[in-house]
Amino acid sequence: QDWLTTVVELDPQGLSAHVCGSMIDFIDADPAALITRLCDPEIRIVSLTITEGGYFIDPATGGFDVSHPEILADLSQPDRPETVFGVLVTALLKRKERGIAPFTVMSCDNLPENGHIAQQTVVGFAKAFSPETADWISENVAFPNGMVDCITPATGEREKTLVREKFGLEDAAPVVCEPFRQWVLEDRFPSGRPALEKVGVEFVEDVAPYELMKLRILNGGHSAIAYPAALLGYYFVHDAMADPLIRTFLKKLEEEEVLPILPEIPGVSFQTYLETVMERFSNPAVGDTIPRICLDGSNKHPKFILPSIQERLDKDLPIRGLALETALWCRYGLCRNEAGDAIELGDPNAEILKPWAESVFGSNKQAFSMPDLFGPLGSDPVYLNAFREAVQAIKSLGVAGALQAYIETSPA
Repeated sequence: QDWLTTVVELDPQGLSAHVCGSMIDFIDADPAALITRLCDPEIRIVSLTITEGGYFIDPATGGFDVSHPEILADLSQPDRPETVFGVLVTALLKRKERGIAPFTVMSCDNLPENGHIAQQTVVGFAKAFSPETADWISENVAFPNGMVDCITPATGEREKTLVREKFGLEDAAPVVCEPFRQWVLEDRFPSGRPALEKVGVEFVEDVAPYELMKLRILNGGHSAIAYPAALLGYYFVHDAMADPLIRTFLKKLEEEEVLPILPEIPGVSFQTYLETVMERFSNPAVGDTIPRICLDGSNKHPKFILPSIQERLDKDLPIRGLALETALWCRYGLCRNEAGDAIELGDPNAEILKPWAESVFGSNKQAFSMPDLFGPLGSDPVYLNAFREAVQAIKSLGVAGALQAYIETSPA
């Protein structure tokens, strides 16, 4: 298609489309070809969108998992890396050898301090390979933090048909997205950057408060509605948001347990942001699906939900709603909804999550072990008590009844 892609804004007041021509080339995912291209002096920024689970994070420590089989494989054959980070380190070393300034590594994934996480992984890999290389990367390569926010459903036949019938365009890979977008970025690009501020990018000194707002309110909010919605048989996000139980659960959870612990951002109203998020979730034109946002819960929860629980526990604050969210996620691990229909778990840790769900919901025993991905929370008596109470509510009242019981409780 001459690198052209149709971008459709799914505004419920009226759809619009434009053909985007910013893509100018493509390389197959061949490590050798990628390394060759990354050594070109013209390449000055390498952006990463590889999902939250792509950074080889040890769930128990939050650090780099140097023992991961894919990392060990790369370390055993440094000239033929297969992982993203093996490719980046090899390319950076070759640039260094040739006297070419290093590129900036810009993560665009939904991770708290995504630049720091990318740096942790790149430097961690390099350190296992060579401490001197790790020191050089730490001192010379920039990893700006950034926050990107725009709901973009996966492209399928529905989207291709929409572009064909609505706009008369044959596009094998259109992109559909909501009309809202926000990109906040730290201005750390030693080798230069495009004038992104001209197209709406907000450059700030510290992205952390903005990304925390987005991760806890929007991404955490997605998780909060996803599992009860799936268990109640919903397929589209906007249909789930039309259910008063799910909508009210989300609003109460966010207002009482999430918003109060977020650090203030001058000129930003968290309440207004929440209301905007709820409107975005309710947009029927987006057609976002519950199965999509249920995917990969074992990578999302340690980033979007569990930190809020830990922070509230540290401040001796109640966690009833957040504990209910994790119990609903556990119930989802049984791989069937309330009507008995099968659910596809869609999680890299499914072999852990399903036995966990069966041990929690399959008997009346109060003793069960939490997966390692819960970290210290897995043995916290206050959290475990709240989790057990939420599980019991789901067992005795059902999903809808458990949501209703939570909604009817007074603010703590």
